[in-house]
This record gives sequence, C-alpha cells and structure tokens, in this order.
Amino acid sequence: MPVQLSHPQAVIRLQDIEAELERLQGLETLTADDEQSFDELTREFAEVDAHRRQLERTAALERIRSASGSTSSTRRPAATGIMPGTAIGSGYDADPILNPDSVEDRRFRNPWDLGEMRTFDRSPEQVGQELRARALCAVERMAGANDRIRSAATDIIEAWDDKRSTIARMCLATSSPEYMRAWSKLARGKSHMVTPEEQQALERAMSLTDNAGGYLVPFQLDPTVIITANGSINQIRQVARQVVATGDVWNGVSAGAVSWRWASEGSEAGDNAPAFAQPTVPVWKADGFVPISIEAMDDAENVTTEVGKLLAFGKDSLEAAALATGSGSGQPTGIVTALTGTSSIVTSTTTDTFASGDVYKTDTALPGRYRPNAAWLANRGIYNAVRQFDSAGGTNLWERIGADVPPLLLGRRALESEDMDGSVTAAQDNYVAVYGDFDNYVIADRIGMSIEFLPHLVGANRRPTGQRGWYAWYRVGADSVNDGAFRMLNVT
Repeated sequence: MPVQLSHPQAVIRLQDIEAELERLQGLETLTADDEQSFDELTREFAEVDAHRRQLERTAALERIRSASGSTSSTRRPAATGIMPGTAIGSGYDADPILNPDSVEDRRFRNPWDLGEMRTFDRSPEQVGQELRARALCAVERMAGANDRIRSAATDIIEAWDDKRSTIARMCLATSSPEYMRAWSKLARGKSHMVTPEEQQALERAMSLTDNAGGYLVPFQLDPTVIITANGSINQIRQVARQVVATGDVWNGVSAGAVSWRWASEGSEAGDNAPAFAQPTVPVWKADGFVPISIEAMDDAENVTTEVGKLLAFGKDSLEAAALATGSGSGQPTGIVTALTGTSSIVTSTTTDTFASGDVYKTDTALPGRYRPNAAWLANRGIYNAVRQFDSAGGTNLWERIGADVPPLLLGRRALESEDMDGSVTAAQDNYVAVYGDFDNYVIADRIGMSIEFLPHLVGANRRPTGQRGWYAWYRVGADSVNDGAFRMLNVT
C-alpha cells in the first residue's frame, strides 16, 4: 500500500519507529511476535523514509519553480483550501473537526496492514481495541464470505475475543486477500506459485498458532464460523450453550441461587452471596481426511467455496456421537456420560418397562426454574414408542404440530440423537431420554482448524490414484456444567 503521509507526519512516524526498534533491541530475548514486529517496523521505516525523501525532493523542486516563475501544471493551486503539508487525496490530515471520520478512514483503508499501528506508546488495552476494530473491519471486507458468515464472525469476535486479542489477531492474519490467495494455491498443490507477499502472510498466520505443521484454514472458511452461521445438523448443538475457547481449557463461572429474604425495617442484611464454582471444559483434538480428485482441485472456485462446507459437515457429523455418549477421555464428555451416576437419574416405575407415566415422572422431577427452557433428547425409536402408548398415537403426550414447527413432547422441544438407546433391553441400564435446560451443557470450540495438503494418494500397489487430499485437525470440548439442570430417564 503506498505511503500517504505529510512530511511532518513522516518525520514523527520515523521517530516512533526508531524508538520502538531501540526498545526491542534492548530486550534480552525476543519472542516470535517481537521478531515479527522488528521485521515489519524495519520494512516500514525504509518505506516511510523513502517517502520522506521524495516529499523533500518535491518541495525543493517547488521552491525552484516558484523562484524561477515556472507555471508548471504540477504546482498546487494557491486557493485549494488544503492546509500546508497535507498529502493530497489521503484524507489523513483533514481537519478532525470538519471531517471527524478522516483518521479512521485512513487507518482502516487496509485493516490487514498492521504496520500502520503504533504500539510502543500505547497501553495493551488501546492496542487490543484497535486490533478488534481492525478485525471487525476486515470481516466486512473479507472475500469468500456471505452475509451470514460475516454476521457470525462479528458475533464471535465481539463475544469471545480475549484480552490478548487472540481471535482478532487470527482473523486479521487469516482473512486477508494475500492469505486467501496463498491458501488457495497451497490447497491446490501449487506452492510454487506463492508470491513473496503471500508467503509473508502465511508466515504471519503460522506465528499465531501452537499447532505443529499445516496451515490455518482461512477465518471465513473455519468450520466453527460456518456452523455458527448456517446452523448445525447435530440437534444437541442447536440447544447447547456454544462458546469459543482460545486455550486448551475453557473456564467458566457458575453459582447457586442468591438466598433472598423478607427484611424488617432497620435489620442487618444477611450474607446472601451464592457459592461460586469454576467449571472447566477441556478441548480435545479431532482429525479427518478429505480426498479429492485432481480434476476437482484444478477449480480454484471449488476449493474456496466448498472446502469450508466439507470441513464443517465432517466436524458436525463426528461430534454427533461424542456430544451424546462421548467418554470425556480424549474426546468431549457426552450429556449421557456426564449424567450417569449422578442424582439427575430418574428410574422407571416398572422394571424394564417404558410407560407413559415415566415421561410425566421425568418432567415432574426437573426443578421448575429449568423447565421453561427445557428440551427432550432421545432416539427416534423412543419417540415412536411414546406415540404407541395409546391407540390414538400418544395424544396424551405428543402434540401434533403443523409443518416447519419442531415436534413437542409435553410442550417442550423433542430433539433426536441416534446415538442414544433406541429400545429397552432387559437386565441393564437403558438411558432412553434426557430432559433439561441445555444451556447448562457447554460446547467449547477452539477457533483455528489446521490443514495439510498431500499431493498424491496411492493405491494398494503404491501407485498414484489420481487423487489428492487434505489432512485436517481441530479442537473441541463439551461437558455439563450443572447436572442439576437435567433429568435422565433410566428404564431398568
């Protein structure tokens, strides 16, 4: 991007860069971010210094022409209304009173260009605010995204970005046009076509992740963003509380109800503070492999528009079983696993018999404060059993609803999970239904899926098959953070 600063601004910027370079040089050790900042500041210094010298040469030529009475058309008219020292057309030095948006417009003309940012004389909070503002600006301009994806990306940044601006930095590094071009080339096995500018964008993105190997999927193609934008095929995700984790563990806060009282006039207040807990949800690694033909790989548009959907579908499908019955060891803790062995279990009235009274029993057992937002989760086979409780198709329990309206059981949503028990087997536990407020079941997605390109797949005889592939991995976790918000029916 061409430098568009007046001479005084260029001089001030050079002084700022020099001071920051001296500060970095004085550190005993430099982090990867410090090394990157040093390189970017060095490049910027050279560009701004060249711009300053050009301005001085232009000014000297103007003085010579003025002294000689030249009427060159390159001279600036006297009555332009522009203050001396202003870079024409930049808007950077426009009067901030008459044109208050000029500085912001100049600053974020290219939100991905972090070389424009000052960091040495600003607090971490100020730097973080600008990074988030730049990321939100980048979301509006990033290619390969529709309005729903932009809306989802905006929500994620605003709701979950941490004090280190982890998500904002990742968004800026992986949504830029340079990164999109570079990633598209790599995804098609054309690494030899990556330009130096695109290689720099790749290196900047790789400095933000602790994953070994692979390249980060562009922010606008990240499955977490796409699933948030387009909804999930996994019905547990449709009602669970979804959060974004920026580390290996999501840390939350929960508390019991405040103990209110009726107080007489002048009486001392009691200690009504609830007991706070700190539930944690570890995130686990999952991986997958996507083969694709060489013919399909030749279509760049296919890569940039379809890869995100493929990865999101695979991610959602893998998680369907884990969110229901996952062990919690090396994978998310499923809601059935989380409730097993807890006081949330409701046993059937009759041994090894599932009857209509058990549905009412489960509903009654759930505390009233969780009931308004409650939903059912069960295998479709169990719902069909409910419909057969009487000759009218379960009319005493099941509400008959019109098209495009979710099915309701006792007035609450009936969600499906094919990984739960679909029938009752004698002499064993049968966890046939979960009922509760799924806002207390947390799914923690870590932004940043990595992908590695494999140029050739081979068959059994070790010869190429005409296919290539992507090996992808990401991290996600899930667990109940409040078992009391659920009841699980065990027909045993």
